Amino acid sequence: MNVRRVEIKSLAVYVPPRVLTNADLEKMVETTDEWIMQRTGIRERHIVDPGVATSDLATMAAREAIRKAGLTPDDIDVIVVGTVTPDMLFPSTACLVQAKLGAGKAWGFDLSAACSAFTYALTVGNSLVASGGAKHALVIGADVMSSIIDYTDRATCVLFGDGAGAVVLGPSDDPNIGILDFEHKIDGNGGPALCMPAGGSKLPASHKTVDERLHYVKQDGQTVFKFAVRNTGEICERLLKRHNLTGDDLALFVSQQANKRIIMSASEKLGLGPDKVIINIERFGNTTAATIPLCLWEYEQKLKAGDRLLLAAFGGGFTWAGIYLTWAYDPR
Repeated sequence: MNVRRVEIKSLAVYVPPRVLTNADLEKMVETTDEWIMQRTGIRERHIVDPGVATSDLATMAAREAIRKAGLTPDDIDVIVVGTVTPDMLFPSTACLVQAKLGAGKAWGFDLSAACSAFTYALTVGNSLVASGGAKHALVIGADVMSSIIDYTDRATCVLFGDGAGAVVLGPSDDPNIGILDFEHKIDGNGGPALCMPAGGSKLPASHKTVDERLHYVKQDGQTVFKFAVRNTGEICERLLKRHNLTGDDLALFVSQQANKRIIMSASEKLGLGPDKVIINIERFGNTTAATIPLCLWEYEQKLKAGDRLLLAAFGGGFTWAGIYLTWAYDPR
């Protein structure tokens, strides 16, 4: 089988216009702006209006990514949607997005890896294009976290926002440009520390699960924090070592926007200065599968072809991931 190099052809994002600030949360739960900023680095997050679904955000981002790539929906061969908040258990969000886009030639599926979903989906899309199974893959990270957040739980409701990001992948003409390496891990022993207990086959919806608020995110913050700090840095160090690189060789480190302290810990391990680390958690919170494309979008105008990037994510499961790639295009 011939394996070809794969590059990101375009990038687009979408966040809902409504903003939920720390001042708003102060009126909803026992918390303060100072406490939230000190613990997380988050000041505000975007939240959908009632009735707006993950597929709606995903479609907005996807449509713009396709346009920026100079393609039409009919040019898309496969759609991979990374999400932990599908519109419904089935059909998949990818099916719904395919219909809304009118991408009649595409097949697709959803991928669940919590906050690591975009990196996992990017690797899957890369593999499909690299093997020749697809020419153009649409990879989306999208979540409406506000749909599964308990706004009476001050430990979790301050953390998350809603958003979507999409990239179009295609073959690269340059063997040195594109997605060069990845490493992904899971540890199911950590699952109970970050999960949504009910709504699946183990605990189907019932009066009891609703009364006990089990259809919301539950998190053991200290366990998650310690695991993320240790493993995010280690997976990135291994990727750099495999390619004889140091932090000095990177143009940008793009980390899951879960907590500012986790990001800074990982960047310090890699010896990266603040100019190489993008942090937008203050304005978006943790948008789960959308955070990495949101970061790339904010920095896109500063990137140039050939820039080395390191992506890193950590999520419930536990899942964690790193991707090393070189950027394919200058801003248009």
